[in-house]
Amino acid sequence: MASAAEQMAANLSWSALGKATDLRQRIFFTLGLLMVYRLGTYIPVPGIDGTALREFMSQASQGIGGMLNLFTGGAISRMGIFALGIMPYISASIIVQLLAAMVPQLEQLKKEGEQGRKKLNQYTRYGTVALAIFQAWGIAVSIEAGGLAHDPGLFFKLACVITLVGGTMFLMWLGEQITARGIGNGISLIIFVGIVAEIPAALVQFFEQGRSGALSTPLILGIIVMVVAVIAFVVFMERALRKIHIQYPRRQVGMKIYDGGSSHLPVKVNPAGVIPAIFASSLLLLPTTIGTFSGQDTNPVLSTIMAYMGYGQPLHLLAMAAMIVFFAYFYTANVSFKVEDVAENLKNQNGFIPGIRPGKKTEEYLEYVVNRVLVLGSAYLAAVCLLPEILIAEVGIPFYFGGTSVLIVVSVTMDTINQVQSHLLAHQYEGLIEKSNLRGKKRTGSKAPARR
Repeated sequence: MASAAEQMAANLSWSALGKATDLRQRIFFTLGLLMVYRLGTYIPVPGIDGTALREFMSQASQGIGGMLNLFTGGAISRMGIFALGIMPYISASIIVQLLAAMVPQLEQLKKEGEQGRKKLNQYTRYGTVALAIFQAWGIAVSIEAGGLAHDPGLFFKLACVITLVGGTMFLMWLGEQITARGIGNGISLIIFVGIVAEIPAALVQFFEQGRSGALSTPLILGIIVMVVAVIAFVVFMERALRKIHIQYPRRQVGMKIYDGGSSHLPVKVNPAGVIPAIFASSLLLLPTTIGTFSGQDTNPVLSTIMAYMGYGQPLHLLAMAAMIVFFAYFYTANVSFKVEDVAENLKNQNGFIPGIRPGKKTEEYLEYVVNRVLVLGSAYLAAVCLLPEILIAEVGIPFYFGGTSVLIVVSVTMDTINQVQSHLLAHQYEGLIEKSNLRGKKRTGSKAPARR
């Protein structure tokens, strides 16, 4: 027998969206802020030579510049005010979370609830400003070295730094507003919209390569089949669960005795979602963002880094795979599925895993299960992100058909749809509660028979 909640979820229809005014307002608020973001990608940084920039980006589009373009929604190819994108914020978040796992003072802040979380967020913002200034100054110097500035000098560098840092901080604020007052995760949605908005142009470029003979027809069909297969595989793996049986004993409350029940604790094959891929890409882009606009002879160190860590190079692929596996385990253990908290909650609710003692033994068992599941989850993430990227590097198809972009688009879409359905389900519950309250008032409002 299905529970009332399961029956309600099964009968949930999208027609209920018209009645859920709060959800509608959240969706419109999210769409409005995302439109503001897309508009900002077309506002150029002052002092940039647009013609020289277009010529340069047309040559760099198949290298690391194409990857930068992917994560900034095309802003870096136009050198818009959001050219740094949201990557400094993501990099700062990684650094703060790594430090929180190693520094006792920061680890204590994580345990202080809402106040500790606000303090960590404040440190993340400070780190975002520092990283954005560092990257913006490097880009300004590199633009001058590449001959892409109209009037090189200190004034141009300062104007470029202030504009780019301000754009990144505004994007960070937009993402936080979407998460708090809109629908979905704001940071992920900003990256998602940047990728989706550039897909039509990538399709035109892709089919133009086929029309000109640069790509053969069988290869084009093979790439389309590959993208569809990757999407299906991502959907299957993101919905895959490992269910752990939970038993609740019979209990007595007052004079009543309640029978024990059972349920399942779902452990996703990929509890971290798309975060490891974004984190890994962000860290790999951090040192190469500066070297994108400078000539190869300008800085020997940057030239060496880009030669060995260039897109599709073996060292780049190895570093990408290692970072994805690391962040899959790190993010799961510290954020998405903290085994000590889950074991403590089960103990407080008198729940237990059959054959496992509550407390420390349950925590050890959950850690064992999660680590084994993550072997498959991290391998799936690494395969989805790397295999199409190798094809991109070898064949030269657009970056928007790569595994990282497909993973981000599919995962963010599924997560946002789940949140919309949760809001609709909550709205349906509220309607049932209001009806029950109204019926209760009618009964209490009716006159009771007079006692004789």
